[in-house]
Amino acid sequence: MENVVHSPEVLIVGGGLSGLSAALFLAHHGVAAMLVEKHRGTSPQPKARRINIRTMELFRQIGIDDAVRAAGGTLAGYYRMAAGRTLAEAELLEFTLPGGTPDWDAITPATACLCAQDLLEPVLREIAEQRGVDVRFGTEVLGLTERDDAVVATVRGPDGETTRITTPYVIAADGARSPIRRQLGIPRSGRGTLGSAVNVYFAADLRNLVRDKPFNLCQIEHPDATGAFASIDGERRWIFTTAAAENPARDWAATVRTAIGSPDPDIDILSVSAWEPGMFVADRFSRGRISLIGDAAHVMPPYAAAGANTGIQDAHNLAWKLAMVRSGRAPESLLDSYHAERHPAGWFTADQSSIRTGNLRDLHSTSTDGTALADPLVLILGYQYPAGAFVPDGTIAARDRLDLTGQPGTRLPHFWVAPGRSVLDLIGPGHTALIGPEARLPDTEDVAVHRISQPDRLGITATGAVLVRPDHVVAWRCPATSDGVIRLPDPRTQLRHIP
Repeated sequence: MENVVHSPEVLIVGGGLSGLSAALFLAHHGVAAMLVEKHRGTSPQPKARRINIRTMELFRQIGIDDAVRAAGGTLAGYYRMAAGRTLAEAELLEFTLPGGTPDWDAITPATACLCAQDLLEPVLREIAEQRGVDVRFGTEVLGLTERDDAVVATVRGPDGETTRITTPYVIAADGARSPIRRQLGIPRSGRGTLGSAVNVYFAADLRNLVRDKPFNLCQIEHPDATGAFASIDGERRWIFTTAAAENPARDWAATVRTAIGSPDPDIDILSVSAWEPGMFVADRFSRGRISLIGDAAHVMPPYAAAGANTGIQDAHNLAWKLAMVRSGRAPESLLDSYHAERHPAGWFTADQSSIRTGNLRDLHSTSTDGTALADPLVLILGYQYPAGAFVPDGTIAARDRLDLTGQPGTRLPHFWVAPGRSVLDLIGPGHTALIGPEARLPDTEDVAVHRISQPDRLGITATGAVLVRPDHVVAWRCPATSDGVIRLPDPRTQLRHIP
């Protein structure tokens, strides 16, 4: 039997971190979304763990940052790197960044978080359901048919029943092998495969060995078991990553015990999975009414811990644009800016991830092929879109250091406007004008207005203003006015710079 459903404003295909985040961001903007995922439950594998400060800023915006931190609570102190011949012999490494350790409180209101994917996805799913998202696991998309005004998805539910879902827009968050990307005929480019590796996911009580060296990653330099341990809960769950074995029947428990350097712990091998680090970026992030996010759009090595974060940030960029188009506050052409912005950002992040070494002793100083390394904080916070839904003013943000001063196309610089309240917290679901103390703004619809006592932090004077998009990105800047009257561009029609 086939049912016909005409309900969601947006259909999300894929229930991983990117897809679930897209559902939450759309809910934040009041867009009725349906999420379908072919698997019956969230991922049983830890996979991605590091939620960086930019992603935590996005979670803070929608009020779920505390829940995310709670989900990863056992790893709260496990942010350091370690290295040694074995885990038993390893020592913590000094934490270094180019230019020294930053004053985190001066650059972000958020804190990074370690939370294993198998713990985070259920939390995101539960919150999405609480906020009204129609979440359907065990539901597989069999095919998509594009029409001029909609997309028709044929899906099969957990009971085997086939349903046709008609929706104006589809977000494909269906992974690195994305059937939807392949159906659209979108090729991928990049550096390709960069090697082969194996993740050995195991359980063992290693608390006595790590008590004095709580680590995120621990590099193992034993000649018979070279690789790295990743903390999943800091107590009993771990991943050991090493080069792919010529013998697939290798005694992995023995290898892990060698890397640990102690014969004592009982080791329970939970899974062994081969994978290929590589760079594969879709040539188009959107086609027609269908947009790609996450691994469907870009695959990158884990050396910058950027893959899942980049996918979540894709979703954040796309959600407010879909909301504005669905509400009639912007023309459909606004959606063109998704590819214009996120493709170069995804390419840059994937390429920078590809040239970074996996050697924890040499993370930020040497690239694998001599390509210049961007400052790690630029990768996380400081990228400037070259084109998109903003009006450029000719100012260019540096890539060798964090350089956020209100340049259009960059993330709004953080500073505190009240105790515990960042200027980023002033940015709501719509556009926001931040004006100097002597500026005047005629009545305007659909734009929230806040007077800022530190206009110089935004590159403006007391009579100037910036217009900020719902994703914290500066859309327009007026450094000063002769009469103090701010004349904002119309966000519905004028904030578009797409070659």
